[in-house]
Amino acid sequence: MRLSLRFIIPLFVALSAFAYAAVPLVDKLTLTWFMRDLDIRSSLIANTVQDPLQDLIRVDNRPRMLQFFTQITRDERLLAVAFCPADSAQVIATPALPAEVTCSGLDRYSGSASGHLVNSPQGPVLVSVRTIEANNVPVGLLVLVHDMSFIARRTAETRKYLFLFVVGLGLTVSLITVVVAQLSWRGWVQGLRALLRGEGLWRPSDLPAAPELRPIVGDLRALVRDLEAEHRSRDEAQVTWTPETLRGILRSDLPGHEVMVVSNREPYIHVRQADRVEVWRPASGLVTAMEPFMRACSGTWIAHGSGSADREVVDGHDRVAVPPEHPAYQLRRVWLTSDEEAGYYYGFSNEGLWPLCHNAHVRPTFRTSDWQQYVKVNKGFARTVAEEAKSSDPIVMVQDYHLALLPRMIQELLPAATIVSFWHIPWPNPEAFAICPWREELLDGLLGSSILGFHTQFHCNNFVDTVDRLLEARVDREMFTVSYRGKLTAVKRYPISIDWPPSPELLAKPVPECRADIRRLHELPPTQMIALGVDRLDYTKGVEERLRAVERLLELHPQWIGKLTFIQIAAPTRGRIEEYQAYEGRVRAMAARINERFAEADYPPILLLVEHHQPQDIYEYYRASDLCMVTSLHDGMNLVAKEFVSARDDDRGVLILSQFTGAARELPEALIVNPYDADQCAAALHLALTMPAGEQRARIRLMRGLIQEFNVYRWAGRMLIDAAGMRRRGRLLERSSTPERLARRAGRHEASHAAT
Repeated sequence: MRLSLRFIIPLFVALSAFAYAAVPLVDKLTLTWFMRDLDIRSSLIANTVQDPLQDLIRVDNRPRMLQFFTQITRDERLLAVAFCPADSAQVIATPALPAEVTCSGLDRYSGSASGHLVNSPQGPVLVSVRTIEANNVPVGLLVLVHDMSFIARRTAETRKYLFLFVVGLGLTVSLITVVVAQLSWRGWVQGLRALLRGEGLWRPSDLPAAPELRPIVGDLRALVRDLEAEHRSRDEAQVTWTPETLRGILRSDLPGHEVMVVSNREPYIHVRQADRVEVWRPASGLVTAMEPFMRACSGTWIAHGSGSADREVVDGHDRVAVPPEHPAYQLRRVWLTSDEEAGYYYGFSNEGLWPLCHNAHVRPTFRTSDWQQYVKVNKGFARTVAEEAKSSDPIVMVQDYHLALLPRMIQELLPAATIVSFWHIPWPNPEAFAICPWREELLDGLLGSSILGFHTQFHCNNFVDTVDRLLEARVDREMFTVSYRGKLTAVKRYPISIDWPPSPELLAKPVPECRADIRRLHELPPTQMIALGVDRLDYTKGVEERLRAVERLLELHPQWIGKLTFIQIAAPTRGRIEEYQAYEGRVRAMAARINERFAEADYPPILLLVEHHQPQDIYEYYRASDLCMVTSLHDGMNLVAKEFVSARDDDRGVLILSQFTGAARELPEALIVNPYDADQCAAALHLALTMPAGEQRARIRLMRGLIQEFNVYRWAGRMLIDAAGMRRRGRLLERSSTPERLARRAGRHEASHAAT
């Protein structure tokens, strides 16, 4: 006991000395921390009020500024707020501003890194000064005065807790010392040796073998991996979206998972030309977007083989490696009979769904025989997906309106698959969609998707409204999900885009050479202005309206007669449909009539090229033209607009864009027009032809910057990231439901046993 007292008394003395020395240090650190925190808080307040304060300063509304400051000072720690104008006008301050704080003496406060402590009649206060700017010009100083009286209370509490800590520490050490002192030296040494040997402690070998715990351990490890992936930071603003970015997403978020794309249109068409086979790239926005994605991710693309030489180049499993020059993925072709193609493609898809979804004033036609072929072909595609899948849970990306039934069919054949569907055309309002006799079946098919994507939020809204109107489904408008038949479908906006940067071969020829070659090809002088249109010859693309706008321009501004030529590249499409045949006839007749009307011109105002062009040829026209005109009457996105902008690495050229395209929402720097208004379109043409080079450069650079950031890899990457997230959540729900099922089963067993 005497030994214990000899040890305890010096210990208390040492702890008391420590406490005496530590209290001032703690007080100083506490004050410094609080001053720093309050100064940071001042910065946050200044940043928050910057914009509304600028507006009030601009209109010189002093009563409103004082009311605004009074509202801010309702915070119990913010004592006063003042604004000192730079022009030495009268200060605006709340009544509680200390007299010691004046605008003329703010210089001594503004240099402090953590504010300036001032003793006022109200007690100690912290003064922080921030500069307010308008258009990068200082307009005054914002003074924020914080009440510091609460620090004294906090300091007293800190001292009390420090004293209690010292007392507690002393008692604990004393107790341990007394216990140790009562032990014999021999027993203490033996106990220490036993402890060092591990005697008295549990050993892993002593644990009973528990193989039933091993699955739980495995699930926990998988859960940790999923949580790490779920919370991995991926700031899209900091990601450069490239093919390697997509491959990285597949490696990190979807390791070992195969990606499949299913569409009606194939990315490469093999065509027999005399004694040789040529490879064509179809004029399709879908192919423009999906082909770079598949090059990056590999996998399998399943599509209808429509080329005259497609069967000649496939292997025994109907596959061919593409692209031909550098194979990166497999193209699996599906063959259709003439009856299937007539009913499924030309009939239900393009005489029914296409006009139904486009406000182009063409009446949709629905036939039972076409619907039967549509169902049959969708089933055939579903069987092909199941055959090509190398795993039970692939990621299947279903494209467009030709395959609306396919998601549900794939989900029934491959329940573990993640199905991402993308609807490339507009989705109509519920009243318009209700025209379709098989509306419920189409919605049921699409809701077999895990994720259903559209170009714009407007189309997402229309789809959700349609489901809410026509199906017994639970719609969550906050999360934009639809629960139907026990399955959840996320409805999301994914604005489609193009490859960036464009392929080097597309930009290989310099712009001056493109301009000279295109004018030489069409026998035009070097000074001739060229306006360009690039479309499939489809009644939704507004080609008639475009030609009418050119005619109206020549009427209103005759100085352009003979100096402007409008070149319309029109790829033939759906020639077996009567409405398309009639439309081509009307376009040809209108072009001939306009050229005949202005026959006195040295060069024709309209050049109509109704033929297929390869991407290299189209990009040459993009780079040679002075402006590009996109006047769709109703469209999903229209990637021609983005292709034209991406082709203009010379920062020249003007884009005229229909307000009824999805691209108009992303490219406001284009000249946005209503294609139905011929006078407005003619005025846009005149403005584009006379636009100064500096303004062209500014507009094109802004649009190119957006396309660079929001390119096709970002479009596809967001879908893959969302698909990975859904797969992780599905696994988590499956794991969490297993213990619940076991618990319910155990509960039923106990209840049965009790009843017995």
